[in-house]
Parts: sequence; C-alpha cells; structure tokens
Amino acid sequence: MRNETALGLAEARGPWARVLRSVLYTALFMVFAGPLLALMVGAFTPTVDPTQFTLWPDRLSLDNLERAVDRNVLDYLLNSFLVVGGGLALQVLVSAFAGYALARKRFRGSAVVLVLILATMMLPEEVLAVPLSVLLADLPLLHVSLVGSLVGMIVPVAAWGFSILVMTEFMKEIPKELEESARLDGAGEFRVFWQVVLPLCRPALGVIGIFGFTMIWDQYMLPLLVATDPAQFTLPLALRSLRSDDQVGIGVLLVGAFLAMLPSVLAFLALQRSFIRGLTSGAVKG
Repeated sequence: MRNETALGLAEARGPWARVLRSVLYTALFMVFAGPLLALMVGAFTPTVDPTQFTLWPDRLSLDNLERAVDRNVLDYLLNSFLVVGGGLALQVLVSAFAGYALARKRFRGSAVVLVLILATMMLPEEVLAVPLSVLLADLPLLHVSLVGSLVGMIVPVAAWGFSILVMTEFMKEIPKELEESARLDGAGEFRVFWQVVLPLCRPALGVIGIFGFTMIWDQYMLPLLVATDPAQFTLPLALRSLRSDDQVGIGVLLVGAFLAMLPSVLAFLALQRSFIRGLTSGAVKG
C-alpha cells in the first residue's frame, strides 16, 4: 500500500529517508520553537546578552524575575487576567446567544444583521480608536465614563464578529429534530438552548475560546485608550512602557515577554482537543 504525505508525495522508506525526516523535523522545531525556548532561557539567565542566542545557559537564576516583581509586572499580569477573564466570559455568552438566534430562528433582516457583524471584522483597530474612545468616555443612555477602569477594557470585547460567525455556522449543522423532540417533552426555549444545543457546540466553544483568549490577551490599542494610570496597565501595554525605561534591563523585559506568552500557550494546550474538533467538524451527527 502506497502512503502519501500531505503534499501528495509518496512517502520515502529506508534508513536515509528516516534520517532526512529527522533532520527536517529538527530544523522545523528549531525555527518555530527555538525563539520561544531562547526567550524562556534568557528570562531566567542572570546576565543576558541580547546579541547572543543560546538554549543552554551556564546558570539559571530568579534575579530577573525578582527585578520584574519590583517593577510591578505581576500586577500588570493580574490586570490582564481580570480583563481576559471577564471579557472572554461575556464574549462566549454573547456569541452563543447570537449564534443561536441567527442559526435557529427565522426573522426578517437576519441576513442583514449577519452582514453587519461580518463588516465589523473588516475595520482595523486604528479606524475604531477615535469613535470607541468617545463612546467609552460617555456611554450612550447611561451617560457614564468607563475610561480609567478595567471595565472599559472588558465591555468592548464582549462581542466579536468572528466568534459569532463560528457559533452561527456550527449551530446551523445541528439537526432540528433534536430541538423538536425536546419541545415535545415539554422543554422550554432556554432549556432547549442550554441542555440540547449548547452541549453539542463544545468543539465550536473550544475554537472561540482559544481565539477569543488570544485576541483579548494581546489587546494593546484598547488598554492604551482606557488606562489613565500605570496601575491600570495590562501586561502588553506595560511591556511597551518598560521598554522605554532606560533603567529596566533586558532581563526584566524577557521575563515580562515570557509571562505574556505563557497563558496563551497554556490556553491552547487546555483546549486543543475541542479546537481541533471544531476546525475539522463539517457537521454534527446526532
């Protein structure tokens, strides 16, 4: 039986082919994972030379971490966790309800609503910066200002067009017979959504969870518009501030960059199964 690779080429056999594959895989690993490993090693190396690339330090130390703590890096990290926790929870909730309405309900103008949601994904952050800052300074109807608070960083990310689109397309593939059976058993609208439809959307929830976490965690423009005091900085914004400080060494910046990278990696590892199922699912089979 002939085995083919993802490129459609016949898989070579023999000892030289195995050696060639090992060399290729090692090279790919060094290209993609090498900088991350160098970042981790540099963060815990006492003396860091930014011009040298090393994966094998002479000695590991927590000196850079201690100096980073003195620079309030952990406080910035906590702010980032608060923003991403509140923002992601709201984003998943809004995306699930919006996707259910657009996928399972028929109402006039649903196509227009979906087009408008997609249109929001085409606008860069720089275009939205000015109107967003005006809205946050004077929230319509409520007439309150969210500038200078973490809430002002959470509310704008509560709805994201990409997450709504993923949930909408995934929910369209769920057989309607499941809902009809639940309604015949006396289930109400909310119970159908919560106990029938939403459990089948776990792969899609994994996808929007990873992408939503990364999107919120990497936000730079939004904290820049909202924060009025360094105590309100999130970690990505704080790294830019630390970089402009001549008294901060490269080791502190590497520790901050490592702490900024680590949560995204852990989030992907925690949700990778649902993420892969969500990307490969073309339909849901009851």
